[in-house]
Amino acid sequence: MEVLRRGGSALDAVETGIRLVEANADDHSVGVGGTPNLLGEVELDASIMEGASLRAGAVAAVHGYPYPISIARQVMERLPFAFLVGEGAELFAAECGFERAELLTEEARRLWQERLARMLTPEQCAELIRRRGTLEATAALVEDIRRGHGTTNLIALDGHGLLASGVSTSGLGLKYPGRVGDSPIIGAGNYADNRYGAATCTGYGEMAIRAGTARSVVVYVKMGMSLADAAGEAIRDLRSVALPWPGGMNVIAADPWGGHCGASTRPGETYLYMTEDMAEPAVAPRRHIPLDG
Repeated sequence: MEVLRRGGSALDAVETGIRLVEANADDHSVGVGGTPNLLGEVELDASIMEGASLRAGAVAAVHGYPYPISIARQVMERLPFAFLVGEGAELFAAECGFERAELLTEEARRLWQERLARMLTPEQCAELIRRRGTLEATAALVEDIRRGHGTTNLIALDGHGLLASGVSTSGLGLKYPGRVGDSPIIGAGNYADNRYGAATCTGYGEMAIRAGTARSVVVYVKMGMSLADAAGEAIRDLRSVALPWPGGMNVIAADPWGGHCGASTRPGETYLYMTEDMAEPAVAPRRHIPLDG
């Protein structure tokens, strides 16, 4: 909010706000201290989008760089592409002058080892750590799939009426190496169009990828729905994708006139919002849209 109060752009506000979370080693959903994959490696994904021009940048499967949201923005600003992954994203980060850092903290390592120990025998754990055997056999260990997922998402509206949106994550706990969810995929986990609104998603990303959930919200607004109804309808679309669901979905959305809302497949979910005249963020309920309704 301080960025916007100083007259900064929505893009600057989104990048700055998400970087604060990426730098927090106590938050195991993103950046330094993010939740490791099956092999105990932290892989980061992020995307950022500008609603006025539909410009976007995204990175996925990034190792060793704690601020993927900033790399994603540089992809948008400096390259004729929208999406870089893995070694290519890391090469570009180095060319941009971003500093490498150790992402796996001792706390995250301990949690990873404890999670494996709850699900595997000591022999299986040892084989996995030595990278022996077939990882596919343990891919079903993806953790926390029925609970809220640790993804940071942010939508900002600046003084010029311009929208921007961003998402950053370390992905599902114990994910298969190289797995990419919806967070860096424009249209799935993140979308902004200044004519209608912006939406971002958290949850089981494969659902949003298959249904194009973030852009669906914006399209439904374009078709004449209110922002809240559009978010709800985008979640209802998920009912058409094959059941059973291994996890839920959350959406936040905002429009260029200052409206905002949240929706979730789970009851009792909330989101934070803040306007320029507020001293602290406020909590608002998300509309509950059950998948089996």
